Amino acid sequence: MTTSAASPSELLRHYGCGPTPFVGTENAFYERHLLFDRVIDPKVASARERFEAFSRSVRDILAQRWVQTKTTYEGTNAKRIYYLSMEFLIGRSLANNVTNLLLDPLVQHAVQEKSIDWLELLEQEPDAGLGNGGLGRLAACFLDSMATMQLPAMGYGLRYEYGMFKQSIVDGWQKENPDNWLRDNDPWEIARPHEKVEIKLNVSFELKAGNFHVIPHRPSSLIGIPFDRPVVGYGGKTINTLRLWAAAAPDYFDFQQFGTGDFVGALGETLQAESLTRVLYPDDSTTVGQGLRFLQEYFLVACSLADLVRRFQRYNTDWSMLPEKVAIQLNDTHPSMAVAELMRILLDDAHLGWDQAWDLTKKALAYTNHTLLPEALEKWPAAWFEILLPRHLEIIYGINRRLLDEVRVRFPGDEGRVERVSLVEEGSERKIRMANLAIVGTHSTNGVAAVHSKLLRTMTVKDLAEMFPERFSNKTNGVTPRRWLLEANPALSGAITHVIGERWITDLSQLNELKPFSEDQYFREVFLTSKREAKAQFANWLKATSGQIVDPDTIFDCQVKRIHEYKRQLLNALRIVVVYNRLRKNPDQMVPRTFFFAGKAAPAYRLAKLIIKFINNLADTIDADPVARGRIKIIFLPEYNVSLAERLIPASDVSNQISTAGYEASGTSNMKFMMNGALTVGTRDGATIEMAEEAGEENMFLFGLTVEEVENSRAWYDPHWHYENEPETRAALDLIFSDHFSRNEPGIFAPLRDTLLTMGDHYMHLADLTSYCQAHERLGALYADPGEWARKAILNVASSGKFSSDRTIGEYAAEIWKVEACPVR
Repeated sequence: MTTSAASPSELLRHYGCGPTPFVGTENAFYERHLLFDRVIDPKVASARERFEAFSRSVRDILAQRWVQTKTTYEGTNAKRIYYLSMEFLIGRSLANNVTNLLLDPLVQHAVQEKSIDWLELLEQEPDAGLGNGGLGRLAACFLDSMATMQLPAMGYGLRYEYGMFKQSIVDGWQKENPDNWLRDNDPWEIARPHEKVEIKLNVSFELKAGNFHVIPHRPSSLIGIPFDRPVVGYGGKTINTLRLWAAAAPDYFDFQQFGTGDFVGALGETLQAESLTRVLYPDDSTTVGQGLRFLQEYFLVACSLADLVRRFQRYNTDWSMLPEKVAIQLNDTHPSMAVAELMRILLDDAHLGWDQAWDLTKKALAYTNHTLLPEALEKWPAAWFEILLPRHLEIIYGINRRLLDEVRVRFPGDEGRVERVSLVEEGSERKIRMANLAIVGTHSTNGVAAVHSKLLRTMTVKDLAEMFPERFSNKTNGVTPRRWLLEANPALSGAITHVIGERWITDLSQLNELKPFSEDQYFREVFLTSKREAKAQFANWLKATSGQIVDPDTIFDCQVKRIHEYKRQLLNALRIVVVYNRLRKNPDQMVPRTFFFAGKAAPAYRLAKLIIKFINNLADTIDADPVARGRIKIIFLPEYNVSLAERLIPASDVSNQISTAGYEASGTSNMKFMMNGALTVGTRDGATIEMAEEAGEENMFLFGLTVEEVENSRAWYDPHWHYENEPETRAALDLIFSDHFSRNEPGIFAPLRDTLLTMGDHYMHLADLTSYCQAHERLGALYADPGEWARKAILNVASSGKFSSDRTIGEYAAEIWKVEACPVR
């Protein structure tokens, strides 16, 4: 059944909803939810009430299929995938569920019949505050692919009440505000209190003078309450589950003893204090914040493993079958405590011997590494384990002792290797290396792009890769084309379907059939028209929501991602200063551009926040300069999230992927831009290398040092050379540090001078600046030839098939999880 072929009544029958209509009668789904859930006359319902009723009506349609999916998995006792992640950046659910359920005809009929403003309805749903960046969005794409491919899978995460933070810009500075995305009832989640789990800790907490204090050796408990969300596969055949854990105090909590310090579950959600699952990524610049993060990670692992083991035991009595029925994927180092927790379960609860427990643990667990940055490879103080999780520390020491014995046998006399491989980092404070634990305690470690996987093996964990070479592989990331092309860009996806059919929606390799159309003048015009339409829609939305005006006939030049020095938003800003200087000399020699930036800086990351301030000051100065008006426009878009990305990416002409080579593990925004016909200006880093291999370097704008050149130049690189010998570089820096962009705040950007010159420019901004500017000069020249621009853009779309998350998940399923599709009856 396809969307175009089905009538509303046929769609309802398809999902087992019988004769019940969606709208139009007092017994219809929509009207009944307004009347019986909200006790309100549908004629006077608010936009939020209409959204909730509409969403619950869609949930009614998927409900039977959701239950049937669970029943099928239970009836077949299929091997299941459990995907553990601290983040799931799922965005909004209503439009995505409508798309994946093929309900577009039903929705069109319903909104017309009830005179509902569909776009207004969609705006009532907040983006779910369950993630921050690429890690969480990748997890969401993976869940979509698993459901679409009918794989028996379940996601496990935490139900953050406030998410990370809501970003606003005040006087150019990032301001962090609470993101209370759950202040209204979420129509998609189902609370399952009867499936709660109890987590034991070796400590209690007390509150004194507003601060939490740990009381060692006084055992306490936390309760994990699961909340389930449907994950709808395309076509509605399979509806998997994302289970999110909320922390709560035990039912027997005695509030009368709270003030005396007998305080169980101090971080429980029922208390009027910061709860364990209240905030995504607490401020880790403080010990308290780090400790809360540590507890969050254990809480996720302990709840999830207790739940999946309980499910395993319901249908299996032989523990040796665990790896045959369970595949647990650790999404980065955050859930790596699963190694020690699963060992504890098998040793203490199942009463298995060490060797069998260790064998089962390794076979059941797999680990994905997402970063080469040392600060992101977590290390937790051993003292925290001693206080909170002494049994887990005992198990980790046992694993480490056996590991180091093996190292000494295989590499006699190499004590340097022993130290590097060890799970324990000695020093003034003994720490547990969580990445090492994840590698040693699993049967598979994968990187997320070819160059990242190579660097992981040959540099970051070289010694472990030499010990366990068979465990290492590459699984290049991907994104779901359902959300990022079909849903986000209806004009382009419609044009694609018109010429090659619908198969690309679930088999993105079919986009290869577009390549001949890159030479077709009519299709080029269709492509350019769809891009202009997306740009105009974005410009209209921006004006309506912020009052800012942009010209859709300028080049939309975008860099949107988390603000970090290695991602080099500062390099992009320096490039704009160079362009600004050129413009002041020759006002007519430039193709007009609108530069878009978006992304959040971690609250404690001062330099990243200063970069945001610099970009905004740059924007204000250029706006006030008559010479630049109509030629350069800079927009920093606050509160970058999935919904904003779905608007901006289809409208973008240029994608800047400019990380220092060797620092970006993969990237996924690069794939989304490519899929939507933006041309990439990028370094040879992460998945951008593979994108160039697919599309041809001649259809991209690569620049800058390679991974090898970055590494080889570390010993002698001097940023002052570029300042002294490159006139445009010098002029740009002199303009910045003359306070041209900070006349009312003199000296505010001195830390940028320090990082670029005094401290050696670790991320090599100045080394790549000239090459970066030259790449954009070539791009600007191409834009003057719309036909050739369209040809290259279409070839990029046609070459993006590899970067579907369906391909990635297929590789995980076949090579790591050994899981097959389980079609729902």
